[in-house]
Amino acid sequence: MTTTTTTAEVSGLIGQELGTSDWFEVTQDRVDTFADATGDHQWIHVDVERATAESPFGGPVAHGYLTLSLLVPLFAQVLVVTDTAMGVNYGLNKVRFPSPVPVGSRVRLTATLQEVSEFAGGLQLTFAAVVEREGSEKPACTAEPVYRYYGG
Repeated sequence: MTTTTTTAEVSGLIGQELGTSDWFEVTQDRVDTFADATGDHQWIHVDVERATAESPFGGPVAHGYLTLSLLVPLFAQVLVVTDTAMGVNYGLNKVRFPSPVPVGSRVRLTATLQEVSEFAGGLQLTFAAVVEREGSEKPACTAEPVYRYYGG
């Protein structure tokens, strides 16, 4: 489900769950590509044989920051503000990784709008974001992302 709104109406959504993204599969190829992009080649992520034999997770797991980076494509499925020229990631107030994301897992995002404030040129929105892993009782990631939307 996607919530579509305008800058004039977005404040009315404070406290509401905006929707849930589609499931997204975290593949070994994506983990390897992320490792190459970030230089984080820790064996629990990229060495399938060793991770299967030695890791407490029973196999390779996604980087926490890879899981966090999925907020970008998943958020696009949750909220669309139609009358803006652009949106930017302004930062994060809080991030936690309560449970691992084993390779092959599927994750999805649910987001709730917490706060809306004005700044010169647009609106700043703060969210409560939860990335859940299919079949897990604990979320893979909880975060408070802050996005800025600039006028259209």
